[in-house]
Amino acid sequence: MASPAISSPTPERRAREYETIYIMRSAVSTEEAKRINDRAREVIDSLGGVLLRVDNWGRRKLAYPIAKSSRGVFVYLRYAGFNDLVAELERNLRLLENVVRYQTVQLAPRVDIAALTADPEELKFAELEAAPEDDEPELAQRLGLVERPRHDSREEREGSGGGGGGDGDAEAAEDGPKAADDSGEESTPAAAAEASENQ
Repeated sequence: MASPAISSPTPERRAREYETIYIMRSAVSTEEAKRINDRAREVIDSLGGVLLRVDNWGRRKLAYPIAKSSRGVFVYLRYAGFNDLVAELERNLRLLENVVRYQTVQLAPRVDIAALTADPEELKFAELEAAPEDDEPELAQRLGLVERPRHDSREEREGSGGGGGGDGDAEAAEDGPKAADDSGEESTPAAAAEASENQ
């Protein structure tokens, strides 16, 4: 006798709200940044998720160097989807050469994905401004092997300090270095010799 098949109820898939921030290399081109954003959108759409917001934060200084770079391009995504969506999105970001870091955080444990709508203005990917030419210092500069240019020279600092147009500095240089006598006053070697003859 055949036993009837016991059917277990299929577990309900819960949609959750997430945010992902990913960091791209600072030297990434505008076209490449757009391509990475389009790939993230495709992953979210293909797994039944809803993209709620895209925010391009632009080039920013990193807290610590990543892949020998001190700056990066930050992009914020807020979306709703199922738990397999996060794993697939992070897998795709990991495979992209220009993405150096990413992190996903769950915002809400249960959302009604059918009721969510997004403002089209919040889904536009802002264009990146052109990367500065000298954005990253060269290796020799980072290691301190190349002397940094100085903004003010020593002569300018000495000439601007004190009054009298610098004539006193020239006279002191002729007499030689100053020394302190017993009274604590500074004197030149010539003045010290003259004082010792008078005594």
